[in-house]
Amino acid sequence: MDNRRSMVVAAFSTIVEWYDFTLYLYLAPVLARVFFGGEKNATLATLAVFAVSYVMRPVGAAVFGHYGDRIGRRRVLLVSMTIMALAMLVTALLPTYAEVGALAGVLMFLVRCVMGFSVGGEYSGVLVFLVESVRPRRRGFVASLASAASEVGALLAAGISALVVWWLPQASVDSWGWRIPFFFGAALAFGTLVMRSSMEETPVFAEARAKGELPKNPLKDVVGKQRKALLRTFAISALGSVTYYVGVTYVPTYLTSVGGFSDSAALTVSTIAAVVVIAVTPLVGLLSDRIGRRPTLIGLTVFFVLVPLSMFAFMAAGTTFHAVTGALVLGAGAGAFSAAAAATVPEQFATAGRLSGLALGYTLATAAFGGLAPYVAEQMISLTGWELFPGLLVLLVAVAILPILWKLPETARRDLGSPGRTADQPLEAA
Repeated sequence: MDNRRSMVVAAFSTIVEWYDFTLYLYLAPVLARVFFGGEKNATLATLAVFAVSYVMRPVGAAVFGHYGDRIGRRRVLLVSMTIMALAMLVTALLPTYAEVGALAGVLMFLVRCVMGFSVGGEYSGVLVFLVESVRPRRRGFVASLASAASEVGALLAAGISALVVWWLPQASVDSWGWRIPFFFGAALAFGTLVMRSSMEETPVFAEARAKGELPKNPLKDVVGKQRKALLRTFAISALGSVTYYVGVTYVPTYLTSVGGFSDSAALTVSTIAAVVVIAVTPLVGLLSDRIGRRPTLIGLTVFFVLVPLSMFAFMAAGTTFHAVTGALVLGAGAGAFSAAAAATVPEQFATAGRLSGLALGYTLATAAFGGLAPYVAEQMISLTGWELFPGLLVLLVAVAILPILWKLPETARRDLGSPGRTADQPLEAA
């Protein structure tokens, strides 16, 4: 497979990771009944499993990042997809609460932990593969394709979930219908694994390896020498995570618990929003190549200071028009931010340790601000009765990272440099 085809496979293989994780959240009301008995706190238990299993992502990131910087990007992408495919297949075969009682929830938690570990280096590995394989002037657009593909995964998850709960009566969904989306995901993962097997290694990594310029302990190298890059990656990923997981994947749960929508109606709204996110993503990737990463990210962060509270107020109103408007605005903003961040974060690091640094910074942020955010949002609404708390959560993170983005070095159109050179050091223009 030539390098161009390798990039296409890498970019669009992010569909699987995001299909699985958004599927779990889209089906949270169903899974609460199937695995946790549907009692009063079942939804919170379902979201807690999602949040706690996310802790495994940084663990996976440390492992996959280390080996990705030592033996190559291609190999770790093959291993992570293998584990992911098996975990999704096992999920589809799990016994339910009606069959084994509380053990069902325990088994779901264990499988989610395995899944969390496997995706620890997945999205970050794909981003590194892409930015190391493409010309500098096109990095923003090409990296945004991975973000767009992840939205395709979210769209598939929303669409298939909506079809299942729409076409089947609730009793059938709870009995066996919930398994269909997970079987589909397993098939998608195994198909992606076959395609990945013919990918080539990135030219940048291959050159660094040939010259013997790779560190023996990439993670130690990143923590010791690239702390600023790690901090910037964490901050950017924090806002990207909270906007996506609160403003997109948590929306179906919000619409059912606060807006009074049915499962099928809430998933239909989310499916429409996912289409808008996909359309916006490559356009913002192109914009970041043209005007730069820094102004694009700053503008989008200001957007998330201004709009979240009003959009959650719209969705809480309970009408279809308000729900669709709120979901579309939040979804478009989240997709745009993810697109601008896609090339920005791997560009911060030197080739020596790039995957370790990106995987660690990204997964720590997603664990804290992605996996925990839906649970915190739902819990705070329950405790305070204030239905707009999810919007406040997004706003606060946006305000917190603005000072960091203000000092962000511009990396658009710049060469990745030597294996030891970071974004803070002068780079040769492409």
